[in-house]
Amino acid sequence: MKHDRFTTILADIRGAAVIELALIAPVLALTVIGVVDMSNAYSRKLALEQGAHRAIEKIMQTTDVNTVQDTLTNEAVCQVNGMNADGTCKTSPITSANVTVTWRLECTDSGGVLTTQTSTDATTFDGFTCPSGTAKEARYIQVALTDKYYPMFPIHFASFVADSYPLSATAGMRTE
Repeated sequence: MKHDRFTTILADIRGAAVIELALIAPVLALTVIGVVDMSNAYSRKLALEQGAHRAIEKIMQTTDVNTVQDTLTNEAVCQVNGMNADGTCKTSPITSANVTVTWRLECTDSGGVLTTQTSTDATTFDGFTCPSGTAKEARYIQVALTDKYYPMFPIHFASFVADSYPLSATAGMRTE
């Protein structure tokens, strides 16, 4: 008789679905959380890229009354952060400290040898010249944005601890 009851309990499958759900639910929850975190990080990365590209587009149209560097910096910050109701730029999540403007002069001589001069200072860049005998000269401007992404659920796995992840975006154009 005892043997029959034990066999009956083992053959009963009424609670199998609940047990299977209990085993799978944590995996599904972690997957959903991971997908949401990755999409938020990707959205921040796209916002930085869009800000960099729009700043370059703005500089192609006008520099207003500011310098090129100030126009690029302000436009990049405004594009990433958005605007207030009164038309001013929001002050976070990035600031002008997250924006780097770089000028580059490339000189190619008749033998095909390329030399490059780079600066983050516009006045220094204005003093750059190519040596005599240069066959090709090209000037470039680049804007780079940096930020950090703080996930909703930071990963603390084994010895790997990451509270934030660096994000960056770059856009540039040839000026001459």
